[in-house]
Amino acid sequence: MIFLVAFLAFYVAWNLGANDVANSMGTSVGSKAVTLRQALVIAGVLEFTGAVLFGQEVSQTLATEIVNPALFTDAPQVLLIGMASVLIACGVWLQIATSRGLPVASSHAVVGAIAGFSACAVGINAIAWSSIGLITIGWIVTPILSGLIAVLLYSTIKHWILDKTNKVQQLDEWIPWLSVALVGVFGIIVLPPITNTPLIANLPIPRQDVALAIGGLAAISITFNAWRQLAADKNVDDSVVIERQLAKFQLLSACFVAFAHGSNDVGNAIAPLAVIAYINNTGSVPQGVLNIPLWILILGGAGIVAGLAVWGKKVIATIGESIITLQPSGGFCAELATATTILLASRLGLPVSTSHALVGGVVGIGLVQNYKSIQFSTLKNIALAWVVTIPISAALSAGLFSLARLLFF
Repeated sequence: MIFLVAFLAFYVAWNLGANDVANSMGTSVGSKAVTLRQALVIAGVLEFTGAVLFGQEVSQTLATEIVNPALFTDAPQVLLIGMASVLIACGVWLQIATSRGLPVASSHAVVGAIAGFSACAVGINAIAWSSIGLITIGWIVTPILSGLIAVLLYSTIKHWILDKTNKVQQLDEWIPWLSVALVGVFGIIVLPPITNTPLIANLPIPRQDVALAIGGLAAISITFNAWRQLAADKNVDDSVVIERQLAKFQLLSACFVAFAHGSNDVGNAIAPLAVIAYINNTGSVPQGVLNIPLWILILGGAGIVAGLAVWGKKVIATIGESIITLQPSGGFCAELATATTILLASRLGLPVSTSHALVGGVVGIGLVQNYKSIQFSTLKNIALAWVVTIPISAALSAGLFSLARLLFF
């Protein structure tokens, strides 16, 4: 039984990797900052590392907070069958979306699937409707906020660097600020889980000081490396130099997003498996904190890497090429806007989607460049996929659970 369920979790992680890799690497490939093969290798390493090292917390949340496991105390096998239904429903929907090149929110698919089987099992009052409501708000707020931030960032770079006659000199003056902005935004996402590890937490130094030191050294390193490259490119065309430098910033931002995405979204694939493994081992439902075994984290990380390697190019093409044509300057701003939006939403407690934020950021860049260049037909298909994700995953999960209940109960 557990081997079959592990396979299902791997199947979900596979499709999650194929769909969500565009969150980190879509704009980098679209702007030609990296090749598709390079993007897949970089994303694979960082997604796997983030998933294995820091995938525990989000997995716990999805496993215990969408529906209260205590409702299944007297019937743990019902919860087990329900979580298996969640895995199949999410995997199928993500595969359908990926085959059409549509970036959907895997977290929304999992939430919808859990809500679907829970409604069938113990009634609609078992569902945390407040969570569903927040997700609906996120559909609207996330792309708009990310688009506005992208417009602000790109307009600033366009005004102070791209539109100037002395572009390289202006970039030279802006490099420290761009470095600080990059490290500041992504450092807040990546550094906290790193400084919470036992190795750093046990040092006789406050963890915030460790984070500041790491961030400061990173910003200084990025700044001096960019200055060195500018000096080496002094005989190259100014526009080429600008985009080449901003491509490096964009690639760094994509690496941070890949790491953060692996640590966050792996829970969408392995949370149901963790619940099933707990029930299988103890014969009871998890109460309170659910510790995720290392083998489950590794399984989720490996599935993400396999999926993005085999099938990830479809959604990458949609994000990077089918909405607007991106240059590294625009891609960098879209990535930074995405990270900023996710960070702000997390502080407000809003469950948002990286896919939604990135699409909003890319559209924001298109509005500044030339709104006529935006492929609105692509956006229409993406928006439709967003809207139907929760109801479709809920219906699939409910149907599968109902069928299983007829067969096994």
